[in-house]
Amino acid sequence: MKLVFATNNKNKIVEVQQMLPSTIEIISLESIGCFEEIPETADTIEENAIMKADYVTQKYGYDCFADDTGLEVEALNGEPGVFSARYAGEQRNSEDNMNKLLESLSNENNRKAQFKTVIALNLNGKQHLFTGISKGEITLEKTGNQGFGYDPIFKPEGYKMTFAQLSLEEKGTISHRGKATEQLIAFLKN
Repeated sequence: MKLVFATNNKNKIVEVQQMLPSTIEIISLESIGCFEEIPETADTIEENAIMKADYVTQKYGYDCFADDTGLEVEALNGEPGVFSARYAGEQRNSEDNMNKLLESLSNENNRKAQFKTVIALNLNGKQHLFTGISKGEITLEKTGNQGFGYDPIFKPEGYKMTFAQLSLEEKGTISHRGKATEQLIAFLKN
């Protein structure tokens, strides 16, 4: 089975392809000739995932899946949430985003946070949603150089290391994207 993954994030493609069985091949947007920026203008993580999947299916005619992920920080009333990638501005710079978040929490004792990923799958004319959540906390400083995004400042529950200190395999088994992808795989196997 071949499915388009509606993302331009090469890190996500590698991470998800590693989790999928060899019977499922991910096709990139580049491979189908989609080079434009897919709109992500919805108010929720769910709506953004749906918007991206629908865009590819309607414009290019492919079965596909899209994900959207947000980091929700309890002390910040769920921010940055749907704006996680653009938290510090439209340039989507991970360092700037982490610095802004650490600054926002500088006088805060409550560091509880969760990553939430929603995958929208468009397959055979039907849409299916899968949600994965990874609870944890925001660290006081950046640690580790694996992963991407907020990984260096997110320590998952039950771990002494950040996502950026875990291998892709370790992170894949406990991460929000890993959990949502497991649901996607289970669904595709049926």
